[in-house]
Order: sequence, then C-alpha cells, then structure tokens
Amino acid sequence: MEIFNGIPAIRYEGPKSQNPLSFKYYDADRLILGKPMREHLPFAMAYWHNLCATGTDMFGPGTADKSFGATPGTMEHAKAKADAGFEFMQKLGIRYFCFHDVDLVPEDTDINVTNARLDEISDYILEKMAGTDIKCLWGTANMFSNPRYMNGAGSSNSADVFCFAAAQVKKALDITVKLGGRGYVFWGGREGYETLLNTDVKFEQENIARLMHLAVDYGRSIGFTGDFYIEPKPKEPMKHQYDFDAATAVGFLRQYGLDKDFKLNIEANHATLAGHTFQHDLRISAINGMLGSIDANTGDLLLGWDTDEFPYSVYYTTMCMFEVLKSGGLTGGFNFDAKTRRPSYTFEDMFHAFILGMDTFALGLIKAAALVEDGRIDAFVKNRYASFESGIGQKIRSGDVRLKELSDYALTMKTPALPGSGRQEYLESVVNQILFG
Repeated sequence: MEIFNGIPAIRYEGPKSQNPLSFKYYDADRLILGKPMREHLPFAMAYWHNLCATGTDMFGPGTADKSFGATPGTMEHAKAKADAGFEFMQKLGIRYFCFHDVDLVPEDTDINVTNARLDEISDYILEKMAGTDIKCLWGTANMFSNPRYMNGAGSSNSADVFCFAAAQVKKALDITVKLGGRGYVFWGGREGYETLLNTDVKFEQENIARLMHLAVDYGRSIGFTGDFYIEPKPKEPMKHQYDFDAATAVGFLRQYGLDKDFKLNIEANHATLAGHTFQHDLRISAINGMLGSIDANTGDLLLGWDTDEFPYSVYYTTMCMFEVLKSGGLTGGFNFDAKTRRPSYTFEDMFHAFILGMDTFALGLIKAAALVEDGRIDAFVKNRYASFESGIGQKIRSGDVRLKELSDYALTMKTPALPGSGRQEYLESVVNQILFG
C-alpha cells in the first residue's frame, strides 16, 4: 500500500525547474572531481525526526500525523514506520538511514520485551532492505529520554543505571551489525552536569570511557568493523556536557585510549551552539584524523537551542564541503538530523524539506569543487606560511634548532617586519565570485 499517495519519485530537473517536487541541483550521476555526486553525498534519513517527530514542543502537542495508518505504541505502528521510511527513501533516492533503538519500536517497561521487539522489527527491516540499495549508516541507543537517565548513562551515579545503559548499547550494537551499519554513535545527551556541588567530574568521565571501551570490545567480538563515533554537543539538555565540541571530544578520546576506534560525528547545529562555525569543528576533526560523519542541519542564530532545521544556506554548505573535499571525504555520511517546522505538518512538507537539504548540499558541493579547482585560496594559505619553507623557518619546522639560536637570530634583526597581510576581505570576495559569478 502506498503511503505517500500523489507524491512521485523525485527527479533531477535542473535549476530552472519550478516543479517543487524535483531536484534543482542534486544530480546523483553528475561527476564532481571525478566522482559521482551520490558518492560525495551519501545522504541518510534520520528515523527519529522523519518518522517519529510530530512537532510537539513544550507549549503544545504535535501537529503532524506520523501514525502512517497504524496505532502508535504498537508493533503494527513500528512496521508502518518502516514501510513509510523505505517508500520515502526510495522516492528521494536516499541510500541510508540512521536510528535510535526506541525509534524502531515502542519501549516496554521490561527490557526483555523491548529486545524481542527489536529482533522482530530488525527482521522486518532486513526484508525491506532486500532488493534495494538502501543501507544502515549508523545506529545508536537512546540513553537520554527515559527518566532513569536523568543523570546520564555512562555518567550516572547509579550502578544499576550504568548496567542498563550497557544492555541498551549491547542490543543496539547487535541490531546495527545485523542491519550492516557502517558506524555506531554515542550522543551524550545527558552526559554532563548541572552543578559541580554534587558532581565528581573525574569519576563520571572515567565511567563514560569504561562504557565506550566495553562497547568497542563487544562490537569487535561480534564482527563490527566500522567506526564508533562521538557526537559533540555543548549544552541542552544538560547545562554543561562533557563532549562540548570537537576539540574537547578529541582530547577525551586520546586521554582514555579510544582514538583508534572512534571518530567524530559533527552536527552543524551543535557546532554553532558551542560558539563555533560548522566549518571550524569539521576542520578540527579533520586535522586530528577524526572526521567521520556529519549530521546535516542548521540552527537559528536568534535562538539559543538545538532547532534542527534543514540546511538552506549555500554559503554554509559550500564551506562544509570545502572541508570535506580537502579531508578526502567521510567514512560515514550526511544524516539529515533535521525536522520540518511545526507549522509544516504535511507529508508533502517532508519531501520539500529533504529536497531543500539535498539541493543545498549538492550546490555546496559544486561550489566547493569550484573553489578547489580555482586554487586561489589554497595558494594564498600556502604562500602565507612561506617563511617556514626555508632558512630559520625551515629549521623551526624540522626541529633542528635550539631556543638560544632563535634568540640570537632575533637579536640580529632588532625588530621583525610585520607579517604579510591576511587579506580576509579579498579571500571572502573570491568565495563570493565562485558562488555568484
């Protein structure tokens, strides 16, 4: 039975098309820097927003009907969501999906019942995957919604809650491997604190690392060969979260010996909540060899929380794709961890949102490739540090120098010339020329 009646398969029609149910820039087969656009942009559907979120907020109930013809809270509804998700992905040409465990099935008060439901629905999803090119990008466990996780999961002050979190991680890993997932994510939704008056930070961080090590050991033992991910986020729901930003997460992984198995899943909206640009957290991840996957969304800079909007700024996606291209691509993909606005409540709005996001990233890819091929930005950056390619600069870079030698060199100069101009305004004009010229 077709769920999205009247909505056709979405095709590429080009930038002059005024058909709202068509791609203007996402042309899956178009070669960009020698590789098809679909390979540069492995898009994924977020199960939780697209198939579960109804637009509920703290001021009112949901506006969108996500029952898909079944009664919510039942296994029939779980299967109806899977039916809707696969029809949706096939109509858009999306090849991946991501999930939390309790997105797939209703959670029971008995974890044994929940696990049986997960076994049943994962069998059903495997049937849906058969004969398609749709795959699982990554899975994770929801260890933040249930009241038992009020103080976090790995960071909980309760050993019983820690054990329950471990059980959820184990089952979520089982299902991720069963569905062929390329990655497994830890999003520390409540791994943080509200006040230091009642918190042992060292204790909590050590326990979070213990849970992650246990997950790695178990995952490898059952044949999981993909990457584990940390998804940095600075605040909300906790006042201060331990995975504040990319740099903090990199430091944590290295401190606790997790850096060989973990990379980062960077979300645009989380980067801006941390006071950074999306581009910044991507660059920090990449230079540390930990850029793994991306949650593709955007936030509202006038609002101080995680609004999870669909990306619409081509400038933003161009800068994102510039970082991705320069880093050599992702081991993961681009998951639309984004939701339609509360007044956009129809099925058609869901398609419009994904078309917007996919087109925005496609145009960003095209423009980022043009920036790479143009070469002026890369050439400028290389030339800006040219003084370190010879003479005393080369000795500094090679480590073949002592502090006294540097001091003696400086004394002969008396005072150095000013560094070369950073020419920020010129470089911004180059970007505008590529974007709009």
